[in-house]
Amino acid sequence: MMGIKERTFAPLPAATLEELVPLDHFYRHLERTLDLGFVRDLVRDASAESGRPSIDPVVFFKLPLILFFEGLRSERQLMQLIADRLSLRWYLGDDLPETLPDHSSLTRIRERYGLAVFRCFFETIVDQCIAARLVWGQELYIDATKVTANAALASLQPRFAAEAHLAGLFAAAEDDGDGGNGGGGAAGEGGNGPVRLPVAVTNKAQVESAARAATRHDWIGRAGRPNRTKRSGTYRRTADFRVSTTDPDATPTPFGDGRTHLGYQDHYVGDGGRARIILTALVAPAEVQETQPALDLLWRACFRWKLKPQQVTGETKYGTVENITAIEHQRIRAYFPLSEVGRRTGRFGQGDFVYDATADTYRCPGAQTLRFLTHCQDTRRRIYAAPAGVCRTCDLRAQCTTAQRGRRIGRHFDEAYLDRVRRYHTTEPDAKAMRKRQVWVEPLFAEAKAWHGLRRFRLRGLEKVNGEALLIATGQNLKRLLCHQGWGQRPFPSGDAGVVLPALPGMSTRTP
Repeated sequence: MMGIKERTFAPLPAATLEELVPLDHFYRHLERTLDLGFVRDLVRDASAESGRPSIDPVVFFKLPLILFFEGLRSERQLMQLIADRLSLRWYLGDDLPETLPDHSSLTRIRERYGLAVFRCFFETIVDQCIAARLVWGQELYIDATKVTANAALASLQPRFAAEAHLAGLFAAAEDDGDGGNGGGGAAGEGGNGPVRLPVAVTNKAQVESAARAATRHDWIGRAGRPNRTKRSGTYRRTADFRVSTTDPDATPTPFGDGRTHLGYQDHYVGDGGRARIILTALVAPAEVQETQPALDLLWRACFRWKLKPQQVTGETKYGTVENITAIEHQRIRAYFPLSEVGRRTGRFGQGDFVYDATADTYRCPGAQTLRFLTHCQDTRRRIYAAPAGVCRTCDLRAQCTTAQRGRRIGRHFDEAYLDRVRRYHTTEPDAKAMRKRQVWVEPLFAEAKAWHGLRRFRLRGLEKVNGEALLIATGQNLKRLLCHQGWGQRPFPSGDAGVVLPALPGMSTRTP
């Protein structure tokens, strides 16, 4: 006999969400582990003293955590899911009769809080990971990955036309009395002077530090935005004269599929401990090379968390003279492969010439001596040359040079640091660091892209995508913290997201 289901609904039984949500549910463990009461202090400056009460900041920051753990892509989808899930209502503290916030309110609140609040939120979670002894601090790993922007190549327009259009819009806003504030500033920005150092600094040292600070580019303070007023030579990138009207900060870059997309680069500095905690995260336009913000990210991680690493590991792109010199000068080993750019196949490179520090000369593969000729301040190099007559009669000339003046070698003023790094390449610690990099920092990006939406940003603009990336990095760190606090025998809400976690001491990552 065919059964027929009658659609009849009786009144709900007398039960509360506290009774309906299982005691071993994931969000109960998250509520016990993470007390978000600290966020009220973070956003206090962004809230008015009078007026209609806003969404509780604790509830607001729980929402992106749900977005992260559930693998969602929009606030609209998030609120639809919360309306259907008892466990999510319990986590937010909203009873069944209560009205949920509108998804558009979340967007306005996020813009009012600003990037500084989300960075403080990220750093507070890192502080808790340090308190739980999940950060080792002896090894740091730096890497970056390309992320597609929420904009199409068809939106590229000449930069001068787009900037003129935007200038007209802002001028109209100022005429209307808005003042160009754009809805208020972020908490923690402006008005607060720099914190005084706990040591005495002479006036001369202060002047020198101020002069250096005035000439350097603050990548973290400018949210990864490059300085377009400074150009080197006549080389121009596409982003110098074309801009997207959809996302002005996204720039064209080739991706792994062989095509060009508008995108960004997400930079991580990760700890070398077993938990692989992310210490610093920054998003910059795709045109910004990985090496440019590297030192800012490294020193931010060291000074913010009071770390004294023994080594820093990265891929070949980070092995520039400036990066290696700065790191080695602090007595930290720079495990970076050195680039072979400029070396022609079948020709002798600079590594084939032996430098004699005592005589300040080079000896070429043909056993001839290259002596100091001159130096160039622009490139910070000392030039060494072999006699032109000797080069013309050398049997190895075809493998060395075609110049009539003979072979010349440029030695950087800080070449001693590069020689030190070259000696690292023959040691086992360097080889171990290279092997460890492939399974330590690169899987962090794979985890974020496979399960947490990092393949393509859903927001637009550098400040917003930086906030989005910081929330993803915060969620990744929080997964490690939850695993350390006892979660690990059951999967996270988004399924296999928990499988990627390492086996922390005393914990298991088995799924049922």
